[in-house]
Amino acid sequence: MKPIGPMTVVIDSSGLKMVGAGEWHLEKHGGKPRRSWRKLHIAIDLDSGDILAAELTTTEDGDASQVGPLLDHIPGPVNAVLADGAYDGEPVYRSISERHPTAAVIIPPRATAVPGQKADTTLTQRDHHIQQIVEKGRMSWQAATGYGRRALVETAFFRYKVLIGRSLRARSLPAQKIEARIACAVLNRMTSLGMPVSRKLA
Repeated sequence: MKPIGPMTVVIDSSGLKMVGAGEWHLEKHGGKPRRSWRKLHIAIDLDSGDILAAELTTTEDGDASQVGPLLDHIPGPVNAVLADGAYDGEPVYRSISERHPTAAVIIPPRATAVPGQKADTTLTQRDHHIQQIVEKGRMSWQAATGYGRRALVETAFFRYKVLIGRSLRARSLPAQKIEARIACAVLNRMTSLGMPVSRKLA
């Protein structure tokens, strides 16, 4: 993928079911189904909807641990990163800052979040978010930061599951990783051919 100008990136994850011989055995002989899942982590370009990076992991790998690997695969500069509250925490902010020091990090703090130890002298981005939510409320914070645009990553997952499917066909994790990346490349090719334009009716 060719590098492009500064991007606003949205990161999220979703589950993909593993399909194997065990399901056929259960269908034939009966028994209690055992579901196995992988997690697909993606980073999309907010403007184009392109999937810039994808990582497939086991369900044991946390969402926050994949922020760095995703950003490492993105060509060009990033001016903002959006993610949901599951990514809230200092490790994610640090991971983003190490790769894109000037990027805005737009992640809603948890309801129990408190400012950092140095907030009296130096406010971090997270401290600013906490302060604004306390002073003006969460909805005001969302409007001010543009957090609502994060929902576009859910649209990307919807396209993936409708067009590609909700299940992985490969058996091993290395092969499943390749399968997921090919699927993302296919979706990007389809996106490049044209996207629907939605307009609000009066």
